[in-house]
Amino acid sequence: MNLRSPDAQKSETARERILSAAEGLFAEAGFEGASARKICEAANVPVGLIGYHFTNKDGLYRAVFERRAATIVDQRMAGLQIARLERDPERRVELVVRAMLVPMFQMRANTHNATFGRLLVREVIDPRSRERGIIRDMFDPVAQDMIDALTDCFPGWSKAEVHWAYHTMLGAMCLIIADVGRIEGLSGGVASADDADAAAAHVISILVAGFKHRKHDTHETES
Repeated sequence: MNLRSPDAQKSETARERILSAAEGLFAEAGFEGASARKICEAANVPVGLIGYHFTNKDGLYRAVFERRAATIVDQRMAGLQIARLERDPERRVELVVRAMLVPMFQMRANTHNATFGRLLVREVIDPRSRERGIIRDMFDPVAQDMIDALTDCFPGWSKAEVHWAYHTMLGAMCLIIADVGRIEGLSGGVASADDADAAAAHVISILVAGFKHRKHDTHETES
């Protein structure tokens, strides 16, 4: 099934058409469910072009992530640099959380669909994810920088607490970037995952408040 208009297809190279079609089909059906034939039918190209441009389906799958990952990682690193310059520890926490979430929220808003978000969530929870190494190679280095930044924000926390905090951010982010209308339906239309600014404002404030509350509880326990 081809979801893009003929004009949109013409404006893309064959390689880009394959990547766009593959992203949608991998997100919908997973790695195993999206065959090379279906991808090439959606991209309107010969099946042999997957081998020509990407070697095989594994190479294509990895290339789909590479197309998005660099921008996300660069934006997160830039956000972390700003956070490190902030002297106010309360404000620094907010900047770290913002650096984590905003790039993915904006990517969803700019592409006008949740396709890559659904694909990323699929890969994060796929039992074969570690074998493929995509998350490890493309996202774990900046994830470690995020964890280090949280450690700096909350020096009294244990290593386990910092990692739970990071995974709480990750879970909230994944649910929102992969949302296909659930929050809009449940809220009667007053909340939408497509509204990047509103999503960022609400989720960041909730997470930051929770982290600060946890910091307060930890200090009370230690005292």
